[in-house]
Order: sequence, then C-alpha cells, then structure tokens
Amino acid sequence: MNTTTLNHTTSSDFFSRAVDGVASFFEAIGEGRRIAQRYEALARLSDAALAKRGLTRQDIAQAAVNGR
Repeated sequence: MNTTTLNHTTSSDFFSRAVDGVASFFEAIGEGRRIAQRYEALARLSDAALAKRGLTRQDIAQAAVNGR
C-alpha cells in the first residue's frame, strides 16, 4: 500500500511571501538610490577632497557601494 502526502500551503502563507517579496523589492530600490546618491556626491568632490577621504576617482564606485 502506498501513502501519498500532500502539502497544502495556506493562502496566508502565500500572501505573506508575496508581501515579503514586494517589500524586499522596494528595499532594494531604496538601497540602489542611496548608492547612486553617494556616488553622485563623491563624484562632485575635487581630487583633493577625495584624497582627504583616502579615495581616488577609481575608488568612487566601490566607496559608494560600501557606504563610505
């Protein structure tokens, strides 16, 4: 005799996962915007001002992503 077990996810589990997915999506958009703003702020600085922060122009992208 074979026994089959079916797992039934409730609609509240599905709804919760969907809401979590949407929230994560908007959090990622927000983080992307913050990175872009940091990049733009650093890119506006002079080379001397960047050097005071220990950065060169080549470091701007990485610094923006890392939150420096």
